[in-house]
Amino acid sequence: MEQLTHRRLTFVLQAILFAGAAAAVWEQQWLNAVITLGIIVITLVPLFLKKFHVFIPPEFELLAIGFVFASLFLGEVRGYYIRFWWWDIALHAASGFLLGITGFLLVHVLNEIKHIEMHMKPGFVAFFAFLFAVGMGAIWEIFEFGMDHFLGTNMQKAMLGDPSGLTDTMFDLIVDTLGALIISVLGYGYLKTSGNTSFLERWIRAFIDNNPQLFGRRR
Repeated sequence: MEQLTHRRLTFVLQAILFAGAAAAVWEQQWLNAVITLGIIVITLVPLFLKKFHVFIPPEFELLAIGFVFASLFLGEVRGYYIRFWWWDIALHAASGFLLGITGFLLVHVLNEIKHIEMHMKPGFVAFFAFLFAVGMGAIWEIFEFGMDHFLGTNMQKAMLGDPSGLTDTMFDLIVDTLGALIISVLGYGYLKTSGNTSFLERWIRAFIDNNPQLFGRRR
């Protein structure tokens, strides 16, 4: 029942994106149309992975799609970054959490693969998750700079007092770092606490149990 709810919510977000793309084409807003179609392709990545029998926990899939929807479609296409001053802060904090969880899952899963001799300590796993999230946040800021420089967009939200967008970039990186730090500390606490049943443990267990081919296991 819970998985069905996640699937339905994902479908609703994708339907809104398709409607937004159609509206952009109708209004001849070609850049918005291309961006929205690109977002739709991103939301279909989990479906593509399933073709290769790779299972993604539905909760994480919904979170990822919801984040892409809120940041790119609502934020960039619909102008929420301009309309709501707190939108950028909230999304960058969320990206720190989401990327921190991704990094945490990646390195913790490696510890579960029997044919890979890796036994990383909780402190290193948390540190990797932190660096992964901060690194991906930095790559995104480079992408924003490239879009502004080559396509004339305003993804860096250049202001009158700071036409270079440096203040926005640095503030975004600080918020990304704080979000990554929080999830890394929580992940470290999970690894150090035996018998913990946090959402991280449930997602890790679900990923490992449903992808035996990735871990050299048989069902």
